[in-house]
Amino acid sequence: MHFHKRVRGCGPAPRMFFRHGFGHSHGKFAGGGGGGGRRGKRFAGEELRLMVLGLLADEAPQHGYQLIRSFADKSNQAYSPSPGVLYPLLTLLADMGLVEEAAVEGGARRSYALTDAGRAEVEAKKAEIDAAFARLAAMADEARRTDAAPVRRAMMNLRTAAIQRLTREGGDDETAFAVAAILDEAAQRIERL
Repeated sequence: MHFHKRVRGCGPAPRMFFRHGFGHSHGKFAGGGGGGGRRGKRFAGEELRLMVLGLLADEAPQHGYQLIRSFADKSNQAYSPSPGVLYPLLTLLADMGLVEEAAVEGGARRSYALTDAGRAEVEAKKAEIDAAFARLAAMADEARRTDAAPVRRAMMNLRTAAIQRLTREGGDDETAFAVAAILDEAAQRIERL
């Protein structure tokens, strides 16, 4: 069974197959590493589990959307688990005795904190947690290097200028060919960069 969800404000969700337990397809999220784009590389179920514990060790009790935002912030929006992945994981961690629900003053959402067993797990797996967060930081660096926002803005400006010029009075075939020639020249210059 294949799940793919997009949650407003949380970025794309990982694609994964469920088999033989929680979020595993032979220990890895299916599709990881292929395709690139904003999805980035996926994390193995164990890595994600340890990263959630690591986030809870660093901060006060958090609810699921705070954890999702933490992943997005730490990866420069390149990766965040979907609620459909994170909430079952939190339930699993609670069943394992590693996290527990925590009362947060004025909080309407269910928040989670580490138990003593969870803190012990974080201590025992510190090197693995640090390695997973280092990979998340590398994804953030790559996302910053490949941020296409300035290019998208420039393309929108170009599109607006071309449409406005072609729809103004005096927009004829000759004007359309001149605009097309400018666009073709820009495309060729970009290809030669």
